[in-house]
Amino acid sequence: MGRVLALDHGTVRIGVAVSDAAGIVAHPRGYIDAGGSVIDRVRELITELEIERIVVGLPVSLDGSEGPPAVAARAFAAEIGELTGIPTELVDERFTTAIAERALIETGTRRERRQRLRDGAAAAVLLQDWLESR
Repeated sequence: MGRVLALDHGTVRIGVAVSDAAGIVAHPRGYIDAGGSVIDRVRELITELEIERIVVGLPVSLDGSEGPPAVAARAFAAEIGELTGIPTELVDERFTTAIAERALIETGTRRERRQRLRDGAAAAVLLQDWLESR
């Protein structure tokens, strides 16, 4: 399968996770500041980690409807795919942040550290779900 990069799009931070080379386990990789040079950083990760596919979280509501954040995520995914040439797909990200937060709390991670780790952990939850669905 090759390595897969997950991006959990947000207005302030974009959570990042990557799979192992076998495509079995997702690992959090922190976040990218949304206001910075996101495309350049994604390109660096693609080269550094030999990424073959990108998944982007699609924030849909509980009833499946899509609001402005989903529209922004769709546009972000389209731009990433177009500018990198890497196959990119959207993945339902419902509950990923809550699951990541709960896992960090259960491991005893302090609040200040959880805030720094949450975005990457949510991207890892998203990616792990995607990997397991394959």
